[in-house]
Amino acid sequence: MEKTQSNPSWIIVFIACFIGLLVDGMDIQVLALTLPSLMDEFQISKATAGFLGTISLIGMAFGGIVGGWLSDRYGRVRMATYMMVLFSIGTAFLGFVQTYEQFVVVRFISAIGIGAEYSIVMMLMAEYVPTKKRTTILGSLQAAYSVGYLVAALLANMILPLYGWRPLYLISILPVVLAIYIRRKIPEPQGWVEAKKEAKKQPNKAKNNEWLTIYKDPKIRAIFLFWIFTSTFLQFGFYGVGSWLPTYLVEELGFDFKKMTGYLVGTYTALIFGKILAGWLADLIGRRAVYAIGGISTAIFLPFLIMYHTPANIIILLTIFGFLYGTPYGVNGTYMSESFPTHIRGTAVGGAYNIGRFGAAIAPVSIGIISQAQSIGFGLAMLGIAYALAGIIPALFIREKMFDPFQNNKNTSASQIEKGTKHHSA
Repeated sequence: MEKTQSNPSWIIVFIACFIGLLVDGMDIQVLALTLPSLMDEFQISKATAGFLGTISLIGMAFGGIVGGWLSDRYGRVRMATYMMVLFSIGTAFLGFVQTYEQFVVVRFISAIGIGAEYSIVMMLMAEYVPTKKRTTILGSLQAAYSVGYLVAALLANMILPLYGWRPLYLISILPVVLAIYIRRKIPEPQGWVEAKKEAKKQPNKAKNNEWLTIYKDPKIRAIFLFWIFTSTFLQFGFYGVGSWLPTYLVEELGFDFKKMTGYLVGTYTALIFGKILAGWLADLIGRRAVYAIGGISTAIFLPFLIMYHTPANIIILLTIFGFLYGTPYGVNGTYMSESFPTHIRGTAVGGAYNIGRFGAAIAPVSIGIISQAQSIGFGLAMLGIAYALAGIIPALFIREKMFDPFQNNKNTSASQIEKGTKHHSA
């Protein structure tokens, strides 16, 4: 196994996965940046515009659940490739739609690929990276999403005022080339290959049903449920902010589009470094500690940002906020992947994270509704509650490093899982 851990092939996998998640992040942020333009184009209200974010999260949730399960059955690399093609072509088609209803349907389909690819890519990387630096590497990989946000903001600043919103979606066709490369050049992780060989030896096919395995084992089921609740609150906060922060800067703070994107560049740059630092710290002081600190500190800072910003301090506050609110994501991929054994990891991680997405899907439309009764800022400040809960639940109930993604740990003892539910352990 040491030979596997010293294999430098994970660097090639990292580069490919980084580019894939970068485009994923671009796609998510392009929707947020084009929301004011879409409201004008289709003559829709804020609540109706918020539904675009909600339908995206529903599609991503569905894709993540199905994609994670399919990756257990048919391979991480194979399914990551297929889902990358789906979201690339689907998002590019958004550049041609003519009505709001068409946009909703196409967005839902492309979001299936986005959600599936995210879940599979993070898990694939966890199964390639050496244990001692796993969170540092996965935190850096998570930063790809934020780099995508940054690239989207820069492209929108150049393209949207001159050419409108459609070209921003057409750019998403490019990852098809990356998908072909991944499928041809990257092998499946050794742990997954070994788990599949072992599964074929099982005479009872029911034992190979990943969902039944989660349901029947009370210890795994408990960790699975804790991750569902944590993922719901984390994504409620993260996507609520991501969907409405650009519109908040334009409509309630009165910034023009170029100034707004300039401020977002600072926020997303800080977000990149926050995720990388979180991953590095998690390898030093622990996944659970960094995750909890990130969630709770964001919960405290978010309402402070909304209530106490001034023209003089807004850029500083946005930069600090950018550094904080992505911190749990810098740890999330490693923390979750190490919570489940290899033979059900795709199903469990994809299921827990993306069932959480279903719960978080009401965040964008909820803020749209709140903004009509109160303000967008008030809705954003309320997201601090979600971030607090996202930090508290794992701090109390989810132990770290329960399973090593390098190992085929199908037969891990029940006592190891038992430790995961004891929140008084380290």
